Amino acid sequence: MKEAKQMEELLESAADKGMFNGVMLIARGRQILYQGAHGWADCDSGRMLNPDTVFELASLSKPFTAAGIMLLEQQGRLGYDDPIEDWLEDIPYSGMTIRHLLHHTSGLPDYMLLFLEHWDRSRIAVNDDVLSMLKRYRPPVLFAPNERWMYSNTGYVLLAILIERISGLSFAEFMKQELFHPLGMHRTCVFNRRLAGRKLTNDAIGYSYDWKRHDYRLPEELEDQDFVVYLDGIQGDGTVQSTIEDLYRFDRAIEAGELITKTAWMEAFTPGRLNNGEAFDYGFGWIISEDDSKGKSVSHSGGWPGYYTMMTRYLDNDQTLIYLSNTDRDIESQQAVIQAAESILFGQPVPIPEPKAQPEAIPLDPAVYAGYEGDYVLEDGQHLKVKIVQDCLVLLLPGQPSYELYPLSSTLFFIIVPEVRVEFAADEYGRAEELIIHQLGQHRAVRV
Repeated sequence: MKEAKQMEELLESAADKGMFNGVMLIARGRQILYQGAHGWADCDSGRMLNPDTVFELASLSKPFTAAGIMLLEQQGRLGYDDPIEDWLEDIPYSGMTIRHLLHHTSGLPDYMLLFLEHWDRSRIAVNDDVLSMLKRYRPPVLFAPNERWMYSNTGYVLLAILIERISGLSFAEFMKQELFHPLGMHRTCVFNRRLAGRKLTNDAIGYSYDWKRHDYRLPEELEDQDFVVYLDGIQGDGTVQSTIEDLYRFDRAIEAGELITKTAWMEAFTPGRLNNGEAFDYGFGWIISEDDSKGKSVSHSGGWPGYYTMMTRYLDNDQTLIYLSNTDRDIESQQAVIQAAESILFGQPVPIPEPKAQPEAIPLDPAVYAGYEGDYVLEDGQHLKVKIVQDCLVLLLPGQPSYELYPLSSTLFFIIVPEVRVEFAADEYGRAEELIIHQLGQHRAVRV
């Protein structure tokens, strides 16, 4: 088969260049055109990946959390426009509905920043701790419900809590009983490895690239990624574990209207609208896109230290692309591999992906960092935090992992994943008054 040969050549080349370590599947309707694996699942043991290897999906878990809510709605146990206070009576926010949580329009504050400030890192947090922290510290909303769209991990954690309160089951058990096993997804589960103190069989261990030592390490061994341990017990926004074959089973179930009706999926794949009537390209756990050559598609990606994932369903053509990687080095190169695979799927000319030259950090006295540490606010109201962690300067963005800032000069820094430049505008005493994020233009954040 032409596509299989092209895919194997693409992934072999990408793996040889250090651009791919993972598994991939492309399909047209009920025909799998290619599925394959390249690279290692566990560096220490030398165990290699295979198509049955289980990966942490990171935010690619969100379509499943949304599907759990859709099942409860289909069973008549909730309505999308129900206020969340119906089940979370003492939550310190009002006016938010289940639909707002699904659409990322709730305005809820980011729980990761809250835990960075207040959590005892010797403990592994679980979902109830997120709710308790919101109640205890009452961080203000970022905007009124449905006034804006802003990606919210907090919202999807609350959706998982709602599933538990409405169903009477744990989130993991509900998803297993009501979704995964009925669809034949027997290698898929909600699982928190560090909290459980054990591993799954044939799992892909996630590795982060250490740009100081120039090798791969477990995320918990890196100074700026210790949150992978103390946030490991949180579910709903991530921690679904799955394989490419199980994800393809999910794809086929959606197409067939199995378990969840086609009418329900049509609503899930419809862009939402803000209070002012403006549409945004997000449905119930899926990003929605339109392309002249590929038609309408829905997708979601996932990024967490050690993992990068992507699933795209091309609705007008009934085609599917699934990508799971257990490394997070050079996301732009991984995206180039995905785009090349997409070209193969659509019979278009295939660009040959090449690794990007990476910037080199310079030595810099950590004493400089003290002037940059603090809280900043972007023009759109998003709060950022710059923090010193064990002589490293770290940037924390809402709903995302923390990123170490590597110095190019005393005021200009870079982030590897994704590749971004961060510039500090400092006064004569070395204290920053604002920072500028250089990515698709300039985004200024004022210090508060």
